[in-house]
Amino acid sequence: MDVRKLVGCNVHRYRKAADLSQEEVAARMGVDRAHVGLIERGEQNATLLTIWSLCEALNVRPQALFDEDYYRAHCQ
Repeated sequence: MDVRKLVGCNVHRYRKAADLSQEEVAARMGVDRAHVGLIERGEQNATLLTIWSLCEALNVRPQALFDEDYYRAHCQ
């Protein structure tokens, strides 16, 4: 399993659930919208600091971004 795709799928999931745009998440994180898009598509490695920032922006715990069950059911 590609952990970048796993994290990206779950970031997308929680962003949509929070009714936030990529721009809004990026603004909360202090990064460019394109960076969030790359992470969501699994095209960018997310550092530990980026994962922490995503969790704060989305109001989720870090383990939520590693939910393999959701990934298998919705993102493969």
